Order: sequence, then structure tokens, then C-alpha cells
Amino acid sequence: MEKLKYPNPQKIRKNWIDLNGKWLFKLDKNGGANITGPIKKEEFDLEITVPYSYMFEKSGIDIQEYYPVVWYYREFQLNKQENKSYLLNFEAIDYKCDIWINDVLVCTHEGGHVPFEVDVTNFVGTNNTITIRVEDHNDTNQPIGKQSWKDENFLCWYTRTIGIWQNVWLEETGITYITNFTMKPNIHTAELAIDATINHHKNVFIEAKVTYKGQLITKMMSSFKNSRAKFSIDVSSNLPNFRLFYWHPTDPNLYDIELNILDENDRVEDSIESYFGMRGIESHEEKIYINDQEFYQKLILNQGYYPNAGLTGTTDEFLDDLKKIQEMGFNGLRIHQKLESHKLLYLCDVLGLVVWAEMPSLFEFSRKSNENMFKEIHPFVDKHINHPSVITYVVMNESWGVNEISHHEEEQHFVNALYYTVKSLDCTRLVIGNDGWEHTLTDVCTIHDYNTNEDTLIASYENKEMAIKESPSLTSGRKTYCKGYEHQQKPFIISEYGGVAYQEDISEASWGYGERIQSKDDVLQKIENLTKAVMKIEFCSGFCYTQLTDVEQEVNGLLDHNHNYKFDPKTIKAIMDSDRQYGFIFK
Repeated sequence: MEKLKYPNPQKIRKNWIDLNGKWLFKLDKNGGANITGPIKKEEFDLEITVPYSYMFEKSGIDIQEYYPVVWYYREFQLNKQENKSYLLNFEAIDYKCDIWINDVLVCTHEGGHVPFEVDVTNFVGTNNTITIRVEDHNDTNQPIGKQSWKDENFLCWYTRTIGIWQNVWLEETGITYITNFTMKPNIHTAELAIDATINHHKNVFIEAKVTYKGQLITKMMSSFKNSRAKFSIDVSSNLPNFRLFYWHPTDPNLYDIELNILDENDRVEDSIESYFGMRGIESHEEKIYINDQEFYQKLILNQGYYPNAGLTGTTDEFLDDLKKIQEMGFNGLRIHQKLESHKLLYLCDVLGLVVWAEMPSLFEFSRKSNENMFKEIHPFVDKHINHPSVITYVVMNESWGVNEISHHEEEQHFVNALYYTVKSLDCTRLVIGNDGWEHTLTDVCTIHDYNTNEDTLIASYENKEMAIKESPSLTSGRKTYCKGYEHQQKPFIISEYGGVAYQEDISEASWGYGERIQSKDDVLQKIENLTKAVMKIEFCSGFCYTQLTDVEQEVNGLLDHNHNYKFDPKTIKAIMDSDRQYGFIFK
């Protein structure tokens, strides 16, 4: 867990400055004012704790009125060195931002969920200021996920987020440095394919050193061509029982890797510490396999909202949630409608929880929404591609933003374009085009079914052919596939079900699926009946239960708003373990 000291455990540079904490803050009540330059320090009248959005208590502000334009300001000192570069990193700012360093505009960025970095070497000195203007109208043409686009929350849409909501830091590196790198394992050839780019054309080399628990596995060097180095490393050895230390949920082994950029005199320009897992994920004959072993997925839907903090969680909160997920018998999570922190993803890698990574949805189909979605789809893949726990990408959800997809050819092409874009960037994982119903191109056929009657739920899936070609979910009534796409022979998963609402104080206004059950024992019985019904579907390769925690007005969680257990975790685990168990345990 040593890697958790760093903001991105997958891309560790040792010299860095934490820029989280207290910033000056201003709510711009004039909306579109002052967009030509940074406002003065004297105009800031509030103080905020970054990276929390101002609508939530942990920000230190907690004002419920929404303003679509906000400003940030802070000062920092830097012991600037010659022949060094300085990279300013933001893990997420929602939605559009302008960034000034020492009153010089250094970046304009759009996209509220993805990381980005800015080379500020030429703009920083010893004493520095950062000024940031953020604009977010929660437009239905931009990806907003579970944030309400109305003035109030409704159903399962929650409080809006604006501004910095994930980590901020500054890194020091050499003049030549790695801008991006991907690591794709191939368990069948025992190779790791590395594709790295640097910031400019220069005659330098990349050295890759692979170790496992401190023992050297291999080391090799490659040159760059057009600022890109692309090569494969044989990572097999005699240390493991069978050639490789595989990453699997029951045994999540991780290799360490060090990437060094060396000049012609073997001087280190840049050094990054990272890690990877030798894990394969594929589907054939309508089943899903990890490392050539059939894998039945028992996922839980994680909305990723945290007490008094909205979308922003802490390392301790991540670890506590993930341990509870395992204690309740789940082997993975679907991160729903948000991009989670690298730290949470790292913990999934370490603990062996598989992840479905999901792009937040937009809610209107237009040229503008098309453009906005593609602004974030590449960095969406970049954030997840090196995490072995991530086995599936979800591009769209429940036809949100493509509401007429079953009859609208342009909307079908839009989803297919996103599907192919993700596949072109990473064909080593499964990709779901439109999760839940009305599929076009997809690697997994998924259904959302919130039927609370276990008998009729089972009956809906007795005939596999009818379930695939028609409308099996009595709660949605939507067809599984759009016309012309029914021929796909894909693994089948119930990717949302359950959602059994329960709260001890039923006098509070709240929302949940189905009729409200008042007895805790009756709720547990309902969860058991529905889960066992889903596990009886013979052609089903897994499920995702809704959901991990209560969120604001929604009370469908197995944990409450403070992420405490509502039910005995051993009881939930017994339900999850009652069927569909795989694997052999060596003793």
C-alpha cells in the first residue's frame, strides 16, 4: 500500500507537490463575467477545501444555491531547478475551465470527468499563483452522469457537482519526459506490450525494469521513433509455479515496473514507477473467461457518492467500501456513471475486485453532445487501460442521450462509433455499447430488470431465444437489441437488478424501486429470492446488484448514507455464495 502516498499509484514520480487543501474561492454571481482574464486576489471572498465541490459540507462552504461559474485561487512556492520540467495535474474538474499561472493563461480544458496535465515549466518561478475559472451549466448535451440537470434532485439523480472534485498536484521531471504509456498483457505469450510516448522528438531511450516482490524478472531497453517507443517484454520466469504470477480475483498478483528515459550519456531524464497484472479477459461460446477460466461475475453497483462530499472520496473511504464489498460476497463492482480516483482503482487491483468502468451519460442527442462525448472518450480509456482489475468498458447506459435509438439510425451509429473508438484504443477488454437494453454493437448482452417478483423474473428468462430477441424485463419493456443486431451471440448478464429499498425511519421522504418493504427480515428475504432467481438463469454469466450505498434521496443500498451496514454482511455473503461458485483451492 506504499503507492497510496502518491496521487496516481500507477504513475509515480518521486518529486511532487500536493496542491489539495485550502484555496481561495468565489461564486461568480454575474455568470459570464470576467472571461478574458483572471480576477484579482482581492475579489475572492470565500475559502474552499480542494478537492470538494462547494455544494457539499466537506468543502467548508456548503451553499445549496447553484452558480454555474466559480473561481479558485492559491499561491505556492517552488524550488525550481534548471533542466527540469514541471507538470500540473488535475484528476477531474467539472466541466470547462481556464487555468492561469502567474496571470498567464496556460490551458483551457473541457470535460468534467477525465484527468489532464499541463506543462507549466515556462510559467512557474519561485513564488507562484494559480487562478482557475470553472463553468458548468449541467447542460444535457454534456456528459453529467448522475447529476441532476433540474433545479432539484429527482428519482436517482443527485446534487450537482461543479469545479475541482479530484486530486491536484505538481510533478517535477526532466526536460524529456513520458507523456503517456500503456501496458497490455498477453498471458498466452507471457509478454507485456508497452507503448510509450515522450513530449518531443529527441534521441533518447526507454529502459523497462520488471520485478516481482523485489526480485528482478527482466530488464530491456528500446529507442524512440517519432517520439514513440513500442516494444514487448517477456515476463515469464521460474519463480511462479506456472511461468507467470497471474492476476485473478482469488489471487491478484501484481508486478512492479520502472520506466526510465535515458539520454545518450545514460543520464536519467524521467523515471516512473508503476505496476501491472498478467490477466486475460475474453469471451467465447457465450461465456466470459479470466485467464482461460470461466468467470461468473457477482458485481455490485457503486454510485460513488460519499458522506457530505458528493463524488469525492478519501483513500480510507475507498478501502472501507471495497472491503465491505468483499465481505458481502461480491467479486467486483460496476462504477456507475462516474470515473473513480486512481487510488480506488489501485485498491481494486490490489484486492482482486473486478471493475466495470463506465462513461458518464449525456441526456440529449445532438451534434454538440456527439462532440462533447468524444472529447472525453480517449482520456476515459487512458485512465483505465493499465488497471488489471478493469475488465469491461460501458460506453452508454439505458439509452440515455440516445432515447430513440431503436428507431433512430443516427443514434445507433453514434453508439457504434463510440464502441469502435474504445475497441481501437483497447481491444483487450470487453466493451458494452448501450448497457441495459436496446443494444447495437456490444461484447456482452446485458439487461436491467427491476422486477421484484422472483417467480415472474425467472419466467422471463426460461426461453433464451425469446429473452434475447424480445423484451424480457417487465419493468422496462424495452427490447434487448435494436432491429438488425439480434444475431450477435454474446455472453448474457443481468447488469442491474434488485434495488430493494429499505430505511429504518420510513417517515423520511425517499425514493426506491418497487413497493417499500418495512421489515428488515422481509427485505433480506426479498434480496435472497431475487438473487437466487437470477442465479438460476442457466445462460446467464453474472449479475450486478443495485446497489452498494444509499445516496441522498435514494435508499436502495446495502449500506446506509454513512456507508455503514444495513444488514449483517454474513447474511448477504451467504446469499451470494449460495450458487455459481468456481475455482479450486490449494491447501
